[in-house]
Amino acid sequence: MRFFDYQGMNKFLSFAALSAGLMLSVAASAQEQATTASSNGSYRPIPNSDIMFRKTIWRAVDLREKQNKPMFSEGKEISRVILEAVKRGELQAYRNDSLTTTYTPSEVSGNMSYAEASAGLSDEEKAAGFSDDAAADDWGTPKKSTKGKKVAAAPKKPVAPPSYEYRYKDLYQMELKEDMIFDKKRSRMYHDIKTVTLLVPSTLGSNTSGIEKPIGTFKYSDLVRVFRANPDKAIWFNSQNDAQHKNLADAFELWLFNSYIVKVSNPNDSRLDEIYGGQQQGILASQQAASDLIEYEYNLWSF
Repeated sequence: MRFFDYQGMNKFLSFAALSAGLMLSVAASAQEQATTASSNGSYRPIPNSDIMFRKTIWRAVDLREKQNKPMFSEGKEISRVILEAVKRGELQAYRNDSLTTTYTPSEVSGNMSYAEASAGLSDEEKAAGFSDDAAADDWGTPKKSTKGKKVAAAPKKPVAPPSYEYRYKDLYQMELKEDMIFDKKRSRMYHDIKTVTLLVPSTLGSNTSGIEKPIGTFKYSDLVRVFRANPDKAIWFNSQNDAQHKNLADAFELWLFNSYIVKVSNPNDSRLDEIYGGQQQGILASQQAASDLIEYEYNLWSF
């Protein structure tokens, strides 16, 4: 005579329910992590439960600096890699680092272009007798009067000056947004890069505004994908060994570049030079902010 083992059956059902619950929990966690990564640009997001300390920082990167030259080698400029990917439709550009609104490729092209100034006559041409007077011929001689005659006036349309894109070599200014995070599970500080913004430098003569002009902001996770997909172009140039060039994604992961802090998260969302009243004071504040972050990490191990 067979007896049904109700106790064993209950244990099996309980174990099955527990396994299903764990699987759903892991799936939900993975879904939450993936969503976070896709929305804020992080390539390797750190779970909130593991974060002991976080500070959002903006850093300026001048690609002309010696340490940054490997990311800006001739024909392999990082600005070239990024903007050509936008033109091919491989990379989405955003209007700012909030990542809420986007640019079309044509808008990005417009942002990286400048209009040629109206030519007019040079002093030498005017001295030679040329004139831009509409009532005179090319040599400045007044045109014959047409008084009493019916002359059809040709409509004049204002001609916009031609527009040109900046050379990739001219676009040497970038800005990174990152979270400095102390991961209590791994007991170390991480640079969690969120976005990279390309800028038209304020020092370019053709930039008549005199201020840095954003071209576009890009998710760091999207950039890593583009860099990995284009290993022959996205190169960090190793000047010591041509056999050991690295991918730009690796260069960011290994922090093989120099930068300086221009903003630390604050209630007014102000940059350091705005807070301290000038560019020179902002540079000093940048050095102090970097020292403070290093000291904070050191103090975590001093108890």
